[in-house]
Amino acid sequence: MDEKEISQAVITRLPRYFRYLGELKDKGVERISSQELSRLMRVTASQIRQDFNNFGGFGQQGYGYNVEYLYVEIGKILGLDKEHHLIIIGAGNLGQAIANYMNFEKRGFLFKGIFDSNPDIIGKMVRNLPIQPMENLPAFIQENNIDIAVLTIPKTGAVEVAEQLVNCKIKAIWNFAHVDLEVPKEVLVENVHLSDSLMKLSYNINRQSQKG
Repeated sequence: MDEKEISQAVITRLPRYFRYLGELKDKGVERISSQELSRLMRVTASQIRQDFNNFGGFGQQGYGYNVEYLYVEIGKILGLDKEHHLIIIGAGNLGQAIANYMNFEKRGFLFKGIFDSNPDIIGKMVRNLPIQPMENLPAFIQENNIDIAVLTIPKTGAVEVAEQLVNCKIKAIWNFAHVDLEVPKEVLVENVHLSDSLMKLSYNINRQSQKG
C-alpha cells in the first residue's frame, strides 16, 4: 500500500478501536459489523468505514470485520507488534505510577530505567530498578537502545532536559511537563497536559448545569 497522509483525527481514534476490539476478542466475539461497532463506540458506522479505508478496508460486505484479524492489523499500524524501550525522567508520584502501570508492557512498551536529579532518592527502587542520577542518562540511552523518554518533571527543567534528550538522539518524548516543547521535527513529541483535560471536564459540567 502506498504511503498516504493520515489525518490526526483518524490516528487519535485508532487506539480506541484497538481497545474496544481487544475487549471484544477477550469476550470471544469473532466478527462484528460497522453498525455494531458504531453502537459500542458511539462513532458513526460511516466514520468507522472511512477510517479503516485509509488502511485498505479490512472488512467484507455482508460479513463485517473479523475481530481478531482487525485487532492484530490495527496493532501493527500502531506499531504495537514491535518493542519500544522507554525511560522515565522524574521519579515523583506520577513517574512512579507510570512505571508501575503493567499494561504498557503488554503493549510492547518496556520500562528500562528511571532518572531523577534529587540526590535523596538516587538508588531507591522502582519496579526493581534503581533511580539513577541524570549524569547517567546519555550513556544509558545509547547502551539500551531507548526509543521513548517520558518526562514527569516540573516545567522549569523540562526544556533543558528535552535539549539533552535531543542531543542523545532520542526518537520520541512523552511529555507530562506543563510546557509545550520545541524540538527538531525528527523528534516526536506527545504533550499530555492533565490540567487541560480537567478544565475541559469543568467546562462541560458548567455547560450542563446551565442547560438545567
